[in-house]
Amino acid sequence: MMNFSRLVSTVPLIRTIRPASWMFQSRNMSSAVINQSLYNLTEEEQMLKETVARYGKEHVEPFLREMEEKEQFKPEIIKAAFDQGWLGIEIPTEYGGSGFDLFSCILAIEEASKIDSAFGGLIDIQNTVVNPFFIQLANDAQKEYYLPKLAKDMIGSFCLTEPTSGSDAFALKTTAKKQGDYYVLNGTKMWISNAGISGVYLVMANLNPENKYRGITTFIVDAGTEGLRIGKAEKKLGLKASSTCQVHFDDCKIPAKNLLGKEGQGYKYAITMLNEGRIGIAAQMVGVCQGAFNKTIPYTKERKQFGQRIFDFQGMQHQIASLATEIEAARLLTYNAARLRDAKLPFVKQAAMAKLYASELAGRVTSKCIDFMGGVGFSCDYPQEKFFRDCKVGTIYEGTSNIQLNTIAKFIDNEY
Repeated sequence: MMNFSRLVSTVPLIRTIRPASWMFQSRNMSSAVINQSLYNLTEEEQMLKETVARYGKEHVEPFLREMEEKEQFKPEIIKAAFDQGWLGIEIPTEYGGSGFDLFSCILAIEEASKIDSAFGGLIDIQNTVVNPFFIQLANDAQKEYYLPKLAKDMIGSFCLTEPTSGSDAFALKTTAKKQGDYYVLNGTKMWISNAGISGVYLVMANLNPENKYRGITTFIVDAGTEGLRIGKAEKKLGLKASSTCQVHFDDCKIPAKNLLGKEGQGYKYAITMLNEGRIGIAAQMVGVCQGAFNKTIPYTKERKQFGQRIFDFQGMQHQIASLATEIEAARLLTYNAARLRDAKLPFVKQAAMAKLYASELAGRVTSKCIDFMGGVGFSCDYPQEKFFRDCKVGTIYEGTSNIQLNTIAKFIDNEY
């Protein structure tokens, strides 16, 4: 079992440029070493990538169809993700976490998503949305209680989206009222990831509706709280192993100590965390692209038509080369956004670009991979159709493609 509890310093944003001669020496190096060198990964980062990849290949991939049919993860997979430290990557070591950075999260998400986007999403949501709320906003007592649990055995959910508020997230209708030493929540959230298996819910509710979005406040609601009710699991196109449900709050009474951060600042917190979360979605989509590509190219080298391998047709080679180039571009956009965030430099535009490009690309890559496979690509006996279904949500959640375009355009408007 691998232990990632050792604190690792943030990798510098600016890397040493190697002499040109090094490029030719790399031809005799193993693929793992080449990857490590090309992206200038630390030894710990490379070990993390390899461990997630190996576990996914050996313990997740054999059960993909079973988990899709049952629409739930095997409990052993969730337990292993906790045991290996993959669900507490940025949680400080003093709280039982791995003490790594966002870039390490991105590597883990990408590798997991090469096997199964739902598996990658499990790592993504916990690390890029739920845990950061507690790390950045919780008081000492909240950190001491929740962070060790989130690192060890507690899944969390982020409750923002509602039936009438999607892209216009701050038009939410869920309310909170202060009553003595308690807050009382009423409303409904929908499309909440991990809702059916979560031990804690971060809930956005409006404490002062007259102030519109400036009344939005963040609350911690523990599973089992009276008035908290989990709705039926949604029947989805993809990510079937991931639990996605409505969450209802009916006079849900929580203690005042469960206020997270300050009253009326929830909208600011949500914007900040979603900007980081978009880098996680980008990594998830890069993993889907690479996973589908990896499963498809060997087939094109084995399948023969008109007396030669499909791969040998120039028309095929040009398409394959173009996809490989675009996947690498998406990866570098994603890595750059994560590096900028870890270096505490402006990253919001780059995060939006990475999420936009990677999620749109995933649709093209997975569709092309089905085309390359021909009739069998349309069959559930091969994984291409699953990659195709799983990636669609990438252009929707944590900000649609149009929202990303709006964000990028605002930055360009201010820059010129």
